[in-house]
Amino acid sequence: MKNLFFAPFLLILGVGLNAQISVNDSQIKDLLDPIDSQDAVSKSYLLDQINQLQAQIKYLQKNISVPPANECIDGNAGDYECLGIDLMSTVSLEQLDATMANDCWGWTDTLTGREYAIIGLDNGTAFIDITIPNSPVIIGKLPTQTEASTWRDIKVFGNHAYVVSEADNHGMQVFDLTHLRETTTYSVFSADSHYDGFGSAHNIAINEDSGYAYAVGTQTYNGGAHFIDITNSDNPTSAGGYDEKGYSHDAMIVTYNGPDFDYKGKEIYIGSNEDEVVIVDVTDKSNPTFISSIQYSSTQYTHQGWLTEDHKYFLVGDELDEVENGINARTIILDFSDLDVPVNHVEYISANPVIDHNGYVVGDLFYLASYTGGLRILDLENIDSKEVTEKYYFDTHIEHEAHSARKPTIIGFDDDHDNPRKGNEDLFNGAWSVYPFFKSGNLIVSDINEGLFVLKVDSL
Repeated sequence: MKNLFFAPFLLILGVGLNAQISVNDSQIKDLLDPIDSQDAVSKSYLLDQINQLQAQIKYLQKNISVPPANECIDGNAGDYECLGIDLMSTVSLEQLDATMANDCWGWTDTLTGREYAIIGLDNGTAFIDITIPNSPVIIGKLPTQTEASTWRDIKVFGNHAYVVSEADNHGMQVFDLTHLRETTTYSVFSADSHYDGFGSAHNIAINEDSGYAYAVGTQTYNGGAHFIDITNSDNPTSAGGYDEKGYSHDAMIVTYNGPDFDYKGKEIYIGSNEDEVVIVDVTDKSNPTFISSIQYSSTQYTHQGWLTEDHKYFLVGDELDEVENGINARTIILDFSDLDVPVNHVEYISANPVIDHNGYVVGDLFYLASYTGGLRILDLENIDSKEVTEKYYFDTHIEHEAHSARKPTIIGFDDDHDNPRKGNEDLFNGAWSVYPFFKSGNLIVSDINEGLFVLKVDSL
């Protein structure tokens, strides 16, 4: 076993140190603006100490050994098939008082260092402390604003979660995540504020650099991006929208820092718009400017995508190509070196006859939730030379025929999603999404039928 005796002590030490050295932006700025030479020396010393401590915290968080519930050995972690990923813990739908799960996101409290999983459910949003990944604690739940829905989406800006849903008249819930610090027993929360500039929405994206949220798939702006200024969480305000290219199913918005110098520093919107990917300059919210769009071969439903960290490539998932074209899971990789003329770079075809859903890039890895294929992690180290391979996986979806206690979920799709999926409902069970951005290396996966999985790659 791996340092079992010391693990809890080191984890508490790591979290405690993180709380003690937490410094906000204004304090850092003060340290960078010395009054005189003597002040400069002392502040330089303090900055050096802070940097060293923060490096130690990151080391502790990454290297503290917490035993998994099931280690991945010889291709299995308990009942689950795996490669290089351990099962730290699970939280069931029964524990979450829900009948299905959908999206997930995460929050790290910079004051305490604690990590929280945020999981969307049919009837609300749950908050789970996963700081000790093999001992998750359900903190509480934010009920849906109006009614239950298959679709719920969450993103985080600063210390607030922003929640949208396809439930009628749901709008956008805003929840202050610092409430989680003070909660000692399971709590049913209320939204701290609410935005009613739209009713239902399929998804929400946030550019944390600019403080703008982008709701998509609403009844406003032809289903395109609905801009919201969220710099004041108590009073989110409408900032316009973009309707020229129609409905966006999902979007990623960045302050661009890629190879195309024409757009350096611009706020760029990348929309997955059902049959194409669109690129729009949204720096000026009163005058969003279309840049370009691109289609790829055998398009069926352009669902979601994510940029590599250098903003050079955009990885796209088409949610229905596997069903309609009879192929295995496919990831389309577009070259965004020239935003005015994006081009197809390469396609990765999985060995698995499953359907890809939501994917995110961290470093050279692409973390892809793939419905009945669970979590697949692709290696992008050689993406320039068009070499992409699967490096790790964890299949959250156990065949229900063999485990009668687990019931398949039959999702009632709306008009936009129903017809292509009729007769194929079982293919759309399993892993909905993944959140791979915790500094500790903890991974969370939301599984439609099972609830929350807390995972960890054993070699990272």
